[in-house]
Amino acid sequence: MPDFSLEKALIVVSSGEVRAGTLCVSGDGLVSGLSSSPPLGLGYASVVYPALINTHDHFQGNYLPPVGPAPGSFYLTWRPWDNDLKASATFAERSRLSREDLYRLSGYKCLFSGVATAVDHFPQAINREILPTLPLRVIRDYGLAHEATPNDLHWGDGIAEEHRRAAEHDWPFITHLSEGFDEESMRSLENLAGFGLPDGRCLLAHCIGFSDADIAAAARAGASVAWCPASNMRMFNVTAKIRKMLRAGINVSLGTDSSATGSVNLLEEMRYARRLYRELYGEDLDARILFGMVTANAARAFRLQDRLGTLEAGKTADLLVLRRREEDPFENLASASMEDIELLTLAGKPLYGEPRFAPLFGKGGVPPGYTTVTVGGKTRFITGDPAALYTALREKTGFRKVLDFLPFEPEAANRGED
Repeated sequence: MPDFSLEKALIVVSSGEVRAGTLCVSGDGLVSGLSSSPPLGLGYASVVYPALINTHDHFQGNYLPPVGPAPGSFYLTWRPWDNDLKASATFAERSRLSREDLYRLSGYKCLFSGVATAVDHFPQAINREILPTLPLRVIRDYGLAHEATPNDLHWGDGIAEEHRRAAEHDWPFITHLSEGFDEESMRSLENLAGFGLPDGRCLLAHCIGFSDADIAAAARAGASVAWCPASNMRMFNVTAKIRKMLRAGINVSLGTDSSATGSVNLLEEMRYARRLYRELYGEDLDARILFGMVTANAARAFRLQDRLGTLEAGKTADLLVLRRREEDPFENLASASMEDIELLTLAGKPLYGEPRFAPLFGKGGVPPGYTTVTVGGKTRFITGDPAALYTALREKTGFRKVLDFLPFEPEAANRGED
């Protein structure tokens, strides 16, 4: 891959630093201060961010429409939802697709929302062969549990062994915790404490039943929390005590959960999180804090803060370029839609973007292995062939299925190698 640079750009290095100037990327895919190739000018009409990170998803579950309780009701824990899911038309329709189909759809759900790194919270025995085939970075090295209650699905080799392995290799340990507010869910942190946890490598998803004491304990331990507000509200009509968690200093990141319960993608989850925060607390969630949840905080939760989450020199060049609609770059991200994405890269390699970024590939332009789609009336190149996947999905379901996280019509796609 050649060196390249983006000139006349507004560059969000971190939540505390925004620069106007040139971002340089070296041939080995790192943010660099040097570049031997001519810069590609953006004219300050675009903002460059670290690519987004989704800290909680279930790739096999990304299908629509979502499934929830009957109108006017809610669940006390996840188990009744799982029963409703298995009995739903969504599940019956989804079952016509292969696991590989669903994982590939999830990969494109990420790309079309500016996400270059995500996790599939599922046992590696199920996903380890599929994840390397996807077009983004999906975390493969982690310890896991389903949760820490008697309802646990017993993923992996047990909490003690999974955490021991994670500690040995410096991986994150990921589990649902307090996903509900029945008696068992409310005691889930106490159950986890029986294993000497949480600690600083724990990434705890949901945590909606946390008491003030639980919040204080998680903060003391240095644990991270993956907040999934849309999923929480659909299933339980309540979410984590997020303002108290932030004030306690917990490292909070944002996750979508699967689209079977959560938002269609991370951009929509960000907008939902801000709306809900205002409804709950009567004040705005600072756009800088929200930015941290999907960048630096998420990288820290995955123990990848030395490589990802900011655009400092030496970090991996995972870049997201957005059209500049708002003067403030953090507000610009908080209000962004899929149509605003101009470029997404993974370690400097373009995954998705406007044709004007073709020079980033070098003199030959966009190489084989890419196709084009039309998003918001504009052509975008993209790695792989999501249109063929979308077409195959419609053939398998037997009708013109629409998935809101795929913002294009497959019939309009270009299957060539341009």
